[in-house]
Amino acid sequence: MEIITLLAFCTVLVSCIILDISIVFAMLIGFCIFFAFGIIKKCPLQHLIKMIFLSVKKAKNILITFILIGMLTALWRASGTIPTIISGTIQFIHPNTILLIIFLLNCGISMLTGTSFGTAATMGVICMTIAVSMQINPVLAGGAILAGAYFGDRCSPVSTSALLVSDLTGTNIFKNIKLMLKTALVPFLVSCAIYTIIGMTFKTGAETANLRQLFAAEMSLHFSTLFPALVILLLSIIKVNVKIAMSISIITAVFVCILIQGNRIIEVLQFMVTGFSAKDAELAKLLNGGGILSMLRVMAIVCISSAYAGIFQVTGLLDPIKKIIIKINNKTSSYCGTLFSAIITSLVACSQTLTIMLTHQLNKDIEKNTQKLAIDLEDSAVVVAPLVPWSIAAAVPLASIGAPSSSILAAFFLFLLPVWRLISNTSGLPGSDFRQAQQNLYHSKNSAEKNTSCI
Repeated sequence: MEIITLLAFCTVLVSCIILDISIVFAMLIGFCIFFAFGIIKKCPLQHLIKMIFLSVKKAKNILITFILIGMLTALWRASGTIPTIISGTIQFIHPNTILLIIFLLNCGISMLTGTSFGTAATMGVICMTIAVSMQINPVLAGGAILAGAYFGDRCSPVSTSALLVSDLTGTNIFKNIKLMLKTALVPFLVSCAIYTIIGMTFKTGAETANLRQLFAAEMSLHFSTLFPALVILLLSIIKVNVKIAMSISIITAVFVCILIQGNRIIEVLQFMVTGFSAKDAELAKLLNGGGILSMLRVMAIVCISSAYAGIFQVTGLLDPIKKIIIKINNKTSSYCGTLFSAIITSLVACSQTLTIMLTHQLNKDIEKNTQKLAIDLEDSAVVVAPLVPWSIAAAVPLASIGAPSSSILAAFFLFLLPVWRLISNTSGLPGSDFRQAQQNLYHSKNSAEKNTSCI
């Protein structure tokens, strides 16, 4: 019965993808299918509804964060924060290093914004435009953009996926980021090397467009426009609550919009709700977006995904998969089991959020170490979801930059991270395994406590 139910959902999902019907519609039908499964399994209706409500309620912090991100990305556009960052870095792009620079620029913007969609819609679009003008293969450029966009989406302090993993596992997001950076170091460096080697084969003399002039025609690119980004970076370093840091950055951006860019208050409020809209048609193609309304579809997916998690918990729909995971863990390692479940759930799910939630649900009773589970999720579910062509985690960024689905094959970082974790877990390479990183963090914490006690 469980297999039939999952196949029914997969059929609906694939049909909606083929017919180009909204994924939200497919997920609503999926909700009806899973709810009906719960009724057939004779689960108490009151208990079923209660678990759905509790699961959706758990996502409230993420939904609030989505609203803040919508306002933040719109105001960073309107205040000139993103244009200033772009115009200041784009001049360093050279044809032979363009893939490396594209990857690094998207890594940087995604670290600042914490959103892969926002990164692809801003820096990604610009990088793809430059790449096309230089006659660079869009598959390679799209892959570098996708990999860079999810580098920050994975380990930025304002990333919703990082916040979701932190909330689900009950772990500290800043400790998670410290460990994530350690496990990502080698894959990041290898990705940089691959993009550099491929880039050295390019032979083109095309020049980049004067983007600074394009931006300056509509807004001021004064140094003060960087304040919203600097504020959130500083507050993140001193470990201020993410929502508070984002709120302060939003307030800062509001002042920059009014005092530096000369926007009226009513215009700023409109940006926050509907997103930034440039007057110039060429600039609009590069910079329009953001706003609370842009996040509604994602928020709907998160709510429905949360409802799925509640139903699965009551009905035990995923129990057959959990048995396979236990066998894998016994023969290999817990990370292998987490990666296997992430691959399966990402193929069934249509979003990164649902992949994370289902993978967590399958592994939370198997891996008791919540800190390890958090990093295992970050190194599996978070980066596997964008590798599925029909997932919105891949489809939305690639569509926004006009890149083909085959660009996934050039998103090297997303492949290399799970591979490196598998190698490090089996080979015991020094400094590469999570357990050693966790032990180092544990010992440093103990040393600090001992030093404090002696004072």
